[in-house]
Amino acid sequence: MIVGNRVQMCPAVFLALTRYRYEVFVEQMGWALPCAKGEELDQFDQPDTVYVLTRDASREIVGCARLIPTDRPFLLGEVFPQLMGATPLPSSKQVWELSRFSSRRSLDYRMKSAQGWHDTTWLMRNVISVVHTLGRRLIALSASGNECLLRRMGGSTQRIAQPQLVDDLPVVQFWIDIGRCSCVLSAQRRSC
Repeated sequence: MIVGNRVQMCPAVFLALTRYRYEVFVEQMGWALPCAKGEELDQFDQPDTVYVLTRDASREIVGCARLIPTDRPFLLGEVFPQLMGATPLPSSKQVWELSRFSSRRSLDYRMKSAQGWHDTTWLMRNVISVVHTLGRRLIALSASGNECLLRRMGGSTQRIAQPQLVDDLPVVQFWIDIGRCSCVLSAQRRSC
């Protein structure tokens, strides 16, 4: 695992992160993001943005998460503020936005489900552990299935507003109470 901001990261690792994100979010998920071919970055990837990366045995990135303090411009606040409904946007060094979360590894089909669950849970536990050192709360904007997945991991979530369509896909915005996330302590599956 690698945790740090762009300045603390080796330039080759940061470049690998931008390529990983392009593969995942542009090529695989089909997001229409304004970025250079082969590298995904946006205006929220600032020098003080914190990244949590996981790598496999061959040192290839297989998971990432981006953490942005909400006392400066962040994705939900700048691009999707309407999704907050009547809830005011956070603006605090203690509240961090989780975005660009992904966990994937090339595996044999038989191993994919169990290992994918393990990898995703492990990455989320580490994200929550990092946020424990940075602040008190996370806010996230995600496909509705990811909220359920987080609960199955033992995460404590609270929806901010009703799901809305973004590019014809339902998304939800929710708080993640890091003090009540049992996924920090346990990787057991839970029902949603």
